[in-house]
Amino acid sequence: MTTMTFEKAIQELETIVRKLEEGHMPLDESVKAYEKGIHLKKMCDEKLASAQLKIEEVMVANNKINTKPFEEDPK
Repeated sequence: MTTMTFEKAIQELETIVRKLEEGHMPLDESVKAYEKGIHLKKMCDEKLASAQLKIEEVMVANNKINTKPFEEDPK
């Protein structure tokens, strides 16, 4: 699972959440799905943090010392 793309991990995490919310899985299966979801979330967090560092590095490399956090478009 370590070579999974961010997009694939998010997709799988959304599937797990949907299944857990439906409440039709046996307890043991629900616990395993929850554990996998926690792992996927951690992996996504790490990939996002890595991407943010790369963006900041590019900004510094282009002599733009302003390293404000990257933010999505305001909603």
